Amino acid sequence: MKLLSTGIFLVFVIIIGVIPFRLLYIFSDLVSFVLYHVIGYRKKVVFENLTGCFPDKTEKEIIDLAKKSYLNLSDIIIESFKSFTMSKTQLVKRYIFTNLDVIAPYETTGQSIILAAGHHGNWEWSTVSAGFQLKNKMVGIYKPLSNKYMDRILRKSRERTNTTLCSIFKTKSTFSTYHNKSAAFMMAGDQNPGNLKKSIWIHFMGRPTAFLDGIERYAREYNLPVIFAEAHRVARGKYTIELTKLTDTPLELEKGRITQMYANKLEQIINDRPECWLWSHKRWKLTLPENTRVLG
Repeated sequence: MKLLSTGIFLVFVIIIGVIPFRLLYIFSDLVSFVLYHVIGYRKKVVFENLTGCFPDKTEKEIIDLAKKSYLNLSDIIIESFKSFTMSKTQLVKRYIFTNLDVIAPYETTGQSIILAAGHHGNWEWSTVSAGFQLKNKMVGIYKPLSNKYMDRILRKSRERTNTTLCSIFKTKSTFSTYHNKSAAFMMAGDQNPGNLKKSIWIHFMGRPTAFLDGIERYAREYNLPVIFAEAHRVARGKYTIELTKLTDTPLELEKGRITQMYANKLEQIINDRPECWLWSHKRWKLTLPENTRVLG
């Protein structure tokens, strides 16, 4: 079954690879229609998340926002397939880091950094294009695919762009290996934590929200600067990435402060362009334990 699904996956890679960008988004519109109207992919989750975060919006506004979020999701799915066959020129042209001067001082001295990102805009092209534009070695922390054949294809594709993918289950050993090798660790911090005891709770989008502690933990352990990478969609298939320094003195901040700064920045971005976030994720399934401190 895994070999069959891998074969189907490769067929999609080939088909989408030969479709020019000017026609690609007609296909994406179709995928969006199927996800929303036919399959109803996680529709209940999407609407619960949107109504919980935007209680002042009307039902019509929520429906409109939901449809736009499905279009965003379908674009990302299609663009993810496209990335396997995109050239360096295409990647750099369509996913541009606009202010690399923010990290230039660290690259000059060989200082490793953490690039903190969220599932906003196209996160799939982040490590791919960054490997061509950053001087530091890109190390992407990711959750391996359950299909080992597809996972192998994914890792091989990323390696052609000066990017090394490392399993989220081996984060500790990854930092131990690369922290002194001029690395840029790309980490997303807006997934639902798997370990409630290690979660950091933040007031986020109007409700107590559990956050992963990984970005903060490793920034403090190895004294690494934390830079937020913000993706802006300027047109379908074209993004600019704006870098914002959250801190380069992590040891001087109280525990939880880095995570709070990350959450505040992400919330600002979501409020600016809510349709670009991944609303299909079960982000608020954890319940706040009693006597737990909530920051922000």
